[in-house]
Amino acid sequence: MLNNNKDKKTLNIVLAGQANVGKSVIFNYLTGLHQHVGNWPGKTVEKALGTLYYQGYTINILDLPGIYSLSTYSQEELISREYIATQKPDFIINVINGLSLERNLLFTLQLLELEQPLVIALNMVNLWKEKGITVDLKILVDLLGVPVVPVAAIYNKGLTRVLDEGIKLTKQNIYPKPLRYGVEVEREIAKLIEKLKSYTFSFPLRWLAIKLLEKDKEVEKLVCTKNPQILKEAKNSILQLEKIHGHDSSVIIANERCIIVSELIKKSLKIVKPLKRTLGEKFDALSTHRIWGYPIMLLIFVLIFLTIFKFGNSLSGILENITLEWQLGWQNIFGKSLIASLGWTVVQSILALIQLAIPYIITFYFMLYFLEGWGYLARIAFLTDSLMHKIGIHGKACIPLLLGLGCNVPACLSCRILETARERFLTGVLVTFIPCSAVTVIILGLVGKSAGLNWALGLYLLNLLVIFMLGKILFKILPGEATELIMEMPDYHKPHLKTILIQTWYRLREFLFLAGPIVVFSGIIIQGLYLVGLLNPIARILNPITVGWLGLPSMAGILLIFGILRKELILVMLASILGTSNFAQVLSFSQIITLGMVSMFYIPCVATIGAFYKEFGLKNAVGIAVFKIVFAIILGGLFYRFLLLF
Repeated sequence: MLNNNKDKKTLNIVLAGQANVGKSVIFNYLTGLHQHVGNWPGKTVEKALGTLYYQGYTINILDLPGIYSLSTYSQEELISREYIATQKPDFIINVINGLSLERNLLFTLQLLELEQPLVIALNMVNLWKEKGITVDLKILVDLLGVPVVPVAAIYNKGLTRVLDEGIKLTKQNIYPKPLRYGVEVEREIAKLIEKLKSYTFSFPLRWLAIKLLEKDKEVEKLVCTKNPQILKEAKNSILQLEKIHGHDSSVIIANERCIIVSELIKKSLKIVKPLKRTLGEKFDALSTHRIWGYPIMLLIFVLIFLTIFKFGNSLSGILENITLEWQLGWQNIFGKSLIASLGWTVVQSILALIQLAIPYIITFYFMLYFLEGWGYLARIAFLTDSLMHKIGIHGKACIPLLLGLGCNVPACLSCRILETARERFLTGVLVTFIPCSAVTVIILGLVGKSAGLNWALGLYLLNLLVIFMLGKILFKILPGEATELIMEMPDYHKPHLKTILIQTWYRLREFLFLAGPIVVFSGIIIQGLYLVGLLNPIARILNPITVGWLGLPSMAGILLIFGILRKELILVMLASILGTSNFAQVLSFSQIITLGMVSMFYIPCVATIGAFYKEFGLKNAVGIAVFKIVFAIILGGLFYRFLLLF
């Protein structure tokens, strides 16, 4: 097979590998800030693209989702195999965890079946010595037929050599040779290839034959469009194999791959000394202990909360002091005309965004990606599995719930990692009750700053109680049982600071691009309504709820309306309307707590509603929005009256 791209100065490559193998570290090292994160066309799966200039080449790098196979169990797997087969990248970088060779090589075999140039980046080799592992790389290269490059991604070691090997493959037109399975399997594969070769497919014929034997539904649909008779031939081959082996044909193919990987491991890997438990392994045993794991998790959560609160408050205070006299300076320069007032509104909205939102959002995402890079997020899912089952969902549901602490939108979309429609919907509903980073801005910037940290923590505890009770109710209403937890537990390792900073920057940039225009636009609208005398009439329409029931100032209705666009607008607009971020001077203690509570529980932002609609339909999206509005108003009014008793 010839590679038509050998002379061009632009290369298109992909990073492929399982989760927690270091793909993000490699991607961020190679692309730096020359990357773009979006979604696949027509999908809600994240797509990361980057550009690298190396040895005269412009190299476009696509970071495929972290997956464990090329089956059809998830959108991520379908996307990955479709892209490799149809777009035919110049070469694939298969990132492998060098500490889990056996499991990772099973995925490598599936990539090799797609018959595209491939380089293996064998990551985490820096940990072999302390694990007592030696690997004969020459044997791996000889047996697999592709370059294998030892890499220590966290130290940026070996990464340029990976590119060198890939470029060499494209220049020399080197494609991997298919690995052979058992005699009976190869015989049936050959029969199917003979039937398939009369037709044109974007996928390799051998791969299609293997997938037919695995009963891959998507491949069956594809082949059926060419010739339904081939499916009958595939069924005969499947019956023949199952008769010989006594197992389902998909299990037979999986077993064939396991046999090859077992031989690879047997010939190339050795344990050179008795394993000694590392510090990370000792902490792993403690952090996943059925008793001690929970106080450790609670301690880590408290430390994260305190870090966000202390750093966010300090940075917010510094920024506020810097800009304290800016309004007076603006008026001295531009005067107090209508245009000048609207102009200051733009400046004030931006300053409020910077002072109140950014300090907390930066800190939150940094801490979240630190935990992910360290390897602790998987432990949280493991520890919370039994608790999740009490409300009828999978322990893996902890992942969307944790993502919800950053933003409910990706959290709603990530519910698809769960196996059943019931669990996806139940988790999606609970996700909308998770206080996202925007709500964290309100709780810490309003309640924590003005009423004290204990009250802020109290609202979070109340939120957890509501989520648990709601989960129990939905568990009783919705039929079905939770599935058992099966997920990878990655080793603890040193987080990569550059990767954490880049991930944090992209989330912050995403927030600024999304929230910035809304903040400025809504600020201008509110100021315009105020200048023409319409702000108070609109607020008075909502007075029976905001003033009469919730005990809030009349302008709270305006805040809650704009909060539907972005939750943090409640705090930003509050500061803009009051002209100060020292809310304790203007609002009473009860009003501060009530506004914080209502903001936490009422309707999700429009982006979350949109994501919920996309995943669960219009009826469910409208239902959850109405339920949250009613719930927040009732709970807020009751709690306000409770506070008045003291």
